[in-house]
Amino acid sequence: MHKAPENTEVTQAILDEAFQQLEASFNTTYGGFSPAPKFPTPHNMMFLMRYWRQTGKHQALAMVEKTLAAMHQGGIYDHLGYGFARYSTDNKWLIPHFEKMLYDNSLLCIAYLEAYQCTGNEQFARVAEEILAYVARDMTDRAGGFYSAEDADSEGVEGKFYAFTRQEVIQALGEREGTVFADFYGITEQGNFEDGTSVLNLIGRDLKEFCRQHGLSEDQVIKTLESGRQQLFELREQRIHPHKDDKILTAWNALMIVAFAKAGRVLNRSDYTVMAQRGIDFLYSHLIRQDGRLLARYRDGEAAFPAYLDDYAYLCWALVETYETVFAPIYLHRAMELFADLKTLFWDAEHGGFFFYGLDSEALLARPKELYDGAMPSGNSVAALALQQLGRLTENDEVIQLAEQLVRGFAHEVKRHPKAYTFFLIAASYYLAAPQHIVIAGSGDMAETWSMLSNVGKKFLPNTVIMLNDSEQRDAISELLPHIIEQKAIDEKATAYICDTFACKPPITDLQQLTEKLAELSN
Repeated sequence: MHKAPENTEVTQAILDEAFQQLEASFNTTYGGFSPAPKFPTPHNMMFLMRYWRQTGKHQALAMVEKTLAAMHQGGIYDHLGYGFARYSTDNKWLIPHFEKMLYDNSLLCIAYLEAYQCTGNEQFARVAEEILAYVARDMTDRAGGFYSAEDADSEGVEGKFYAFTRQEVIQALGEREGTVFADFYGITEQGNFEDGTSVLNLIGRDLKEFCRQHGLSEDQVIKTLESGRQQLFELREQRIHPHKDDKILTAWNALMIVAFAKAGRVLNRSDYTVMAQRGIDFLYSHLIRQDGRLLARYRDGEAAFPAYLDDYAYLCWALVETYETVFAPIYLHRAMELFADLKTLFWDAEHGGFFFYGLDSEALLARPKELYDGAMPSGNSVAALALQQLGRLTENDEVIQLAEQLVRGFAHEVKRHPKAYTFFLIAASYYLAAPQHIVIAGSGDMAETWSMLSNVGKKFLPNTVIMLNDSEQRDAISELLPHIIEQKAIDEKATAYICDTFACKPPITDLQQLTEKLAELSN
């Protein structure tokens, strides 16, 4: 049982200590922050990118770049069908435990998108796109929900579906192209896995150096690799597949919705935005009880189990992120409904913090309060971020006060070992940052409005909320965002208002000028 928190102020020192702990445990050769088995833990990277943005310490971003590049090069990444496995059994991310989890791929997609925003490295954007291609192809229900996982084994053998011998590759692709493909992806005669098979990887491979050694042009090699990937993927599809866990879990679906919404915003891809909205529609169509209670699991037409803290917190985050991508007020309205349920069902009025089980759960000897951010971030950590975002969007005092109480209440616990609570520290970083918001005023039907929104969405502004004062949605704006109703389009042109600590800069109607101002904010 969580005791009453000691009165510890949230300070920069807690963030500094977390950075120092991560730096001390960082593997400078292969990235990551632990010995084998190595788990991706994407929220470590998400925290470090915010720390870099806040402090300017390049080492924070360098650790992110190294880790994300090394994971993509390793066998933990499926180079044929895309997506990440659950963890690596070795230090260099080579041999994975082959199980693929929806939550890992959601959080990793978010981390790669944010790294792309921070660095402009197109490779990070491509990895995010490939993860989403995998999820859309293999892990999406026809009605829009997302499946939970794919097992590690098929025919009783772990990794059998994924590994290839060099002979299989050359037989499938021909001597010349097969040799190039096998050499590039580390598929050797002796193999790196079991029974002479290899797990595809790019560890230690450099395209320019490879081309020089083989006397080939980059264009030739890239064409050969992509053709070979498609052919081997189709060959692999004929194998017996690992079992797919087709449960649809509210919390994990919410994480995937965050990933699709962010990708839609950052990469300006409407197809991703549609996937996020379909995911929300699925949850609201299939996982809400008649009395309005959110449920946790859906499978084969049956929804079951009153939702837990994680379900509510993650879905609240998904609704906020989707609002900041499509700017439909319904998502803020639903997030406010979830806040009311969170407070009624889960909040500890005596000691602060959210219990994992709701008040209406079956009688329990204890109602635990979880904070540790393991493979997945805790519900309290995600709620601490999502409710601060919601509070800053709506300027609702009740939401703001509870969110800030949540952050302050756990600061003493986090202070003991900050590295174990990196998603909570994302929320703490948000808490310490000066409030900042950007309002775009203009008709949602005008291309200029969306050009401005797109420009804002591409930037890494983790402590800034974005709103649209859409002249076509005046009633909904008046109800949910009354504080922006007077920030109007000037001369019927899309107009940007950049506001810091509740003081707004002069309005901007020129897209180029907005781009320049955003560059200043990003630096």
